[in-house]
Amino acid sequence: MSYTSLPTGNSRSVTSRQTGIHQALAARVERYRRTSFRRPFARHSQQAFEVAQRIVEAHGLPLILDAGCGVGDSTRALARQFPDHLVLGVDRSANRLSRQRPNTPSNCHLIRANLIDFWRLARKAGWQLARHYLLYPNPYPKPQHLTRRFHAHPVFQDLLALGGIFECRSNWRIYIDELQLALHLHGIVAQVEQLTFQPEPLTAFERKYQASGQTLWRLVATIE
Repeated sequence: MSYTSLPTGNSRSVTSRQTGIHQALAARVERYRRTSFRRPFARHSQQAFEVAQRIVEAHGLPLILDAGCGVGDSTRALARQFPDHLVLGVDRSANRLSRQRPNTPSNCHLIRANLIDFWRLARKAGWQLARHYLLYPNPYPKPQHLTRRFHAHPVFQDLLALGGIFECRSNWRIYIDELQLALHLHGIVAQVEQLTFQPEPLTAFERKYQASGQTLWRLVATIE
């Protein structure tokens, strides 16, 4: 049985047969801690990362990664919030990234790439992030799709290796609770709180969910 999305105001809230942390999550996390993810890199991913590497080297600033940035509104907002940092937004959709916005800060750059490859290439290159954002990722709420969630995927180790202050936001509390557990299994303490009203939402999803009265959740961890 697949999950259904129920209308809530002008957006949708996530429902699922899964009512708590997935019973297989801990075993998955422990399994991937003991193995290396060796899938070959796609050529287009390598080319995209080479572009990103040149940008990083040219700026020479502390680095913030906005993973799965969509149209890049959050990347631009973060660049304005942290003017002394370079903020890279990464998303796999050419359509989303092509949507132009005025007044893009000079410390903001958008890259089209697959995150699974990009995180691994960033780790291989020795990147160390100041901050790392994962804002409203696809929760894949069907129980059988657990391993599509980043915290239950082999790439999670590469994500963690990048360090920094890590923040995830979601409108599905189970996703946040699972992420907190996965971090705990790696020895990382994460704080979870309900997100207060944001007068300037970081993403279109955040704006839509907030306007619909949905409860939003925020997880923050310092990864060293």
